[in-house]
Amino acid sequence: MNPQDQYAQKRMNAADAAGLIRDGDTVVVPTGVGEPPTLLHALSERRSTLKDIVVSQILPLRKYAYYDPATRANVRHTAYFFGGASRAGGQEGWVDFVPNYFSELPMLIDRGLTPADVVVSMASPMDEHGYFALSLAPDYTMAAVKKARVILLEVNPNVPFAYGDCHVHISQVSGLVESEEELFEVGLPKIGPVQEAIGKYVADLIDDGATLQIGYGGIPDAVVMQLQHKHDLGIHTEMIGDGILSLIESGAVNNRRKNFMPGKMVATFALGSRKLYRHLHRNPALEMHPVDFTNDPYIAARNDNLCAINATLQIDLLGQCGSESLGSAPYSGTGGQVDFVRAANRSKGGKAFIVLPSTAKDDTISRIVPTLTPGTHVTTGKNDINYVVTEYGVAQLRGKSAKQRAEALIAIAHPDFRAELREQARRIKLM
Repeated sequence: MNPQDQYAQKRMNAADAAGLIRDGDTVVVPTGVGEPPTLLHALSERRSTLKDIVVSQILPLRKYAYYDPATRANVRHTAYFFGGASRAGGQEGWVDFVPNYFSELPMLIDRGLTPADVVVSMASPMDEHGYFALSLAPDYTMAAVKKARVILLEVNPNVPFAYGDCHVHISQVSGLVESEEELFEVGLPKIGPVQEAIGKYVADLIDDGATLQIGYGGIPDAVVMQLQHKHDLGIHTEMIGDGILSLIESGAVNNRRKNFMPGKMVATFALGSRKLYRHLHRNPALEMHPVDFTNDPYIAARNDNLCAINATLQIDLLGQCGSESLGSAPYSGTGGQVDFVRAANRSKGGKAFIVLPSTAKDDTISRIVPTLTPGTHVTTGKNDINYVVTEYGVAQLRGKSAKQRAEALIAIAHPDFRAELREQARRIKLM
């Protein structure tokens, strides 16, 4: 049967597609914009007829009806990383989570350590050879495709057909539905003077020809705004967003000086505007790959001069970062922060930056603390940390003693808290 005939045979309405999900299944959903709204709404609508379904995902964007503690015995969410839709449930205890490094999720799926019975994903229109592109988020989804009993695609003409390892053949597909709604768009975060100051400190330490990994948030995007005068930058990242697109448009990014995959940008998920998604379409300068390729520290470190820029919520005087919880209350997840900190540390000429405002709650709380708040989930450990940047400067910690680290971090804390931090550092024998 040719691909077009197979397509016609497997096309169905959303209710019938959701009907292929059985009691007890774990449904794997891609990161962010890769989530298929038509299919997930259909799953929500029939949840009362189901039992013990688990939906596993990083960074959900929409709050579907199955985010409901009253029906969690039917369908419940398990987070690989909390997003706005799942955070409240995580903090209230009715959404569970799986601790992980983003780079290792495909391995966990491949080894059966985390289940993958069903995959649901957005997909591009099929090409003449019978292939769809899961270009918005191949991440851990491609590993799940290899393990799943059922693969359901939501085919949408607004999804780009990207290059890289992100393609699924019609012969692998169990069912597909068609939709035409515009893709979810995420704008650039607001940037204030604190973020701008941090961005300038980081940008001053990034040389022409560096390869960048840029996380999501106001401070990483503030760094991007300060890089548009740079030359010959490259991209090897997990997320490609509008900040990176602005660097491409300014001419700062051309990937010419990359020693690993020269001429190519590499990412594992896209999160941004309609303009960004169009930029991915059949762009020979961009490849979308699974996260065990993009985020593997040993692979990413093959890029010389790799600069990784990621944010944290709190850091202690030894350099331990709590980037994913507020005390014991979950907020996000480990994601790729540790992956890229380790990659940048291994990279020849690499630099790993952890960025944070010095304070929270209108300057009433210091984010630099003697010890992390009890219950805080440690993300990046003291042995991995290198550059820490606030609006008051840069602390370079790798290779430094505990006392030297405390001194360097206090020097970039908000001035109102420095005396108190010194006194507390003396109490715990760090000064």
